[in-house]
Amino acid sequence: MSIKVGIIMGSKSDLPVMNDAAEVFKLFGVEFEMTVVSAHRTPERMFKYAQDAASRGLKVIIAGAGGAAHLPGMVASITVLPVIGVPVKSSNSIDGWDSILSILQMPNGIPVATVALNAAKNAGLLAVQILSTADESLAVKMQGYKDELRKKVEETAAELESE
Repeated sequence: MSIKVGIIMGSKSDLPVMNDAAEVFKLFGVEFEMTVVSAHRTPERMFKYAQDAASRGLKVIIAGAGGAAHLPGMVASITVLPVIGVPVKSSNSIDGWDSILSILQMPNGIPVATVALNAAKNAGLLAVQILSTADESLAVKMQGYKDELRKKVEETAAELESE
């Protein structure tokens, strides 16, 4: 399988959060790349990354950012690919609300799918669901994953009910 998903983040300090998306892709066998692309410190790098992403075979981009969190929206303004934004609670954050609102409140015409604060795992799962619309084997794996979640809840409920 060729690289399908790009995981980018504003700085290396976002890596502990963004690694959760990478773990999802490893679980599902989805090829990905991961790098640092700062909207504020390396705007030319961000522009080139977003502009070339589709021609390199990417199908989805996950962009994590803290603070002002412009990376997901700026990337979405450049590429036609779906962009999933991960607000990251950073050291200079206002409890993460600045990141959440910066990613969530995009103007009409430049959509960014936004997950919860530090929820890179959900971003990874959403990317897998997007990819599974064109990949039946991935859809089967996703259904199995969801079946396992359901099974765990049912087992927990049965344990509690039998006490």
